[in-house]
Amino acid sequence: MAEIKTITLDYLEVVEALIIKQNLHEGIWQLYIEFSIAAANMPTGDHKLAPCAIIPVKKIGLHRVAKEGPLALDASKVNPE
Repeated sequence: MAEIKTITLDYLEVVEALIIKQNLHEGIWQLYIEFSIAAANMPTGDHKLAPCAIIPVKKIGLHRVAKEGPLALDASKVNPE
């Protein structure tokens, strides 16, 4: 069997994994991603520089919301006690 090198998850799979990891059993939780922004002069390949924006992901987590949606799951269904 080939060695697995990459595992990918869609948004709701990430929400589900975080709900289970945080041992949440109630509430509706939505994917939360916090970004930062920075700037730098980057080479363009033709021996010139161009100002560029760099947008790193700062935090990934969960945010409690009122209803289920495309990025939100009910912890009582995903991780019942």
